[in-house]
Amino acid sequence: MRAWTYIAGLDVHNARIFGRCETQNGIEPFDRLVEQVMTRPPYHDARRVFWIVDNCSAHRGLRAVQRLQSAYPQLVLVHAPIHASWLNQVEIYFSIIQRKVLTPNDFANLDTLAERLLDFQYYWEAAAKPFEWKFSRQDLNELLTKLNASAKIE
Repeated sequence: MRAWTYIAGLDVHNARIFGRCETQNGIEPFDRLVEQVMTRPPYHDARRVFWIVDNCSAHRGLRAVQRLQSAYPQLVLVHAPIHASWLNQVEIYFSIIQRKVLTPNDFANLDTLAERLLDFQYYWEAAAKPFEWKFSRQDLNELLTKLNASAKIE
């Protein structure tokens, strides 16, 4: 049985999506996505390009950092904390894909699915603006204070 793995990166400053349909997930498909981004301007010419990633095996740990930086010295891999995928803005995009593109999942075949995913990606890129992150450091401190206070009550 064939299926697609849709992998994507998000330029948070420009709301630009880089996505691709792959037959499997893993190091090689992830590296193709990185190459798709890092070989073009402005990323190729940038002093630093931060990649915020989850802890998937394709980009987890020191070996992933070394592998990617050997190919792209300006690439800085940042691992989000475990169970904190909501911090990674591309996960918000994946949630939108799930609700607007994949539900209901009535695709005649995988080619139709890939076409719909990539068409939505191009639409999103043309219409989207960068996400406005409104949760500040002060908001976080207030939330932690409130959580600590409620934990002491219990």
